[in-house]
Amino acid sequence: MMTATFTEAPVDGRGMAVERIADVPGLEALRDEWNELLDASDADCLFLTWEWLSTWWRHLAGDRRLAILAVRRGGRLVGLAPFCLRPPSLSSRRPLPVLEFLGNGCVGSDYLDLIVRRGYEAEARRAFASALANERLVLDWAQLRRGRCAAAGVAADLGARNWSVSEAVTNTCPFIPLAGMSWEAYLANLGAEHRYNFHRKWKRLNRDYSVQFERVDTEEQRRESIDLVMDLHNARWRDRGGSDAFDTPGLVAFHREFSRIALERGWLRLYVLRLDRKSAACLYGFLYGGTFYFYQSGFDSAYRKESVGLVSMGLSIKSAIEEGAEEYDLLHGNEEYKSHWSRESRELSRLELYPPGGMGSICRRSAQLERAARRMARRVLSRMFA
Repeated sequence: MMTATFTEAPVDGRGMAVERIADVPGLEALRDEWNELLDASDADCLFLTWEWLSTWWRHLAGDRRLAILAVRRGGRLVGLAPFCLRPPSLSSRRPLPVLEFLGNGCVGSDYLDLIVRRGYEAEARRAFASALANERLVLDWAQLRRGRCAAAGVAADLGARNWSVSEAVTNTCPFIPLAGMSWEAYLANLGAEHRYNFHRKWKRLNRDYSVQFERVDTEEQRRESIDLVMDLHNARWRDRGGSDAFDTPGLVAFHREFSRIALERGWLRLYVLRLDRKSAACLYGFLYGGTFYFYQSGFDSAYRKESVGLVSMGLSIKSAIEEGAEEYDLLHGNEEYKSHWSRESRELSRLELYPPGGMGSICRRSAQLERAARRMARRVLSRMFA
């Protein structure tokens, strides 16, 4: 049984108060305020929108419970912590509830964070820390933008109150700055070999096929194409051990619904590459707030030699430039192909916080032992298959 309650009272004498939203009607009611606050914050990104996180909640929350914290000053929303609670589990050696961000897990939500109105950073930080300080739970905050997240400030405040705090770099997000860039200028900055390879493949496709690179812009096209990208992606990975991008009914339902919402909002960038009118490749992304987020892709293995995946990526970057995007974000992962297109990256990190006292120490030690066991298992497997 989860015992966390959080503060729901004024936390200072200047009209600052923290409230907890623990049910779906409360989440629904926040929609307009949420997105207005996000637009007025430094955390603004696709993966913190109400649309992304509420859709995640409907399809991928599992056994978690809503535990959103809203900071208000004089009734105005100035801070939002999009949290959920994972229940304790003795079988998983997790004796305390775990407070996570909505959007956590294999769905690929990068840049999770607290959402704070500009100009209220210090006040919101103190309010969040005060609301959490006396709770008996573990804070597991993943997919943070390292060096530029409000969550780190709250963690520092809790560390000063004897919470145990640890941070680990977990991944990198390659990205391409596009502001003021033309397609020709971008190509000129690529490595000579990769630039030549793209030009050669593109010319060969146009020589051998009738080529169409189409952006999905109707609901009928979206329904067909979102299933196509998932099918092509899964087929590509089936003989390589599988992929966790679209491998559960919950993930499939999430992407079917969110792609519909994203099309309605004008965010969806779902492209289909057709050769002689046959679907050869798909690329699934979003354009939000000046950033193109490359999410996933897939291609028909019958066209492997034509490098349709490479061509689709290049054409999507060209399209992003033509739309005036300031950045093309390839999101987390160190896959080799990403390094061919990008020269820059940013780090993601994970903050783990344990409350003072014996139970917090037990949870911290349990997590350390579990990680050590996983590292040992990976070493053993790598030796077995070396």
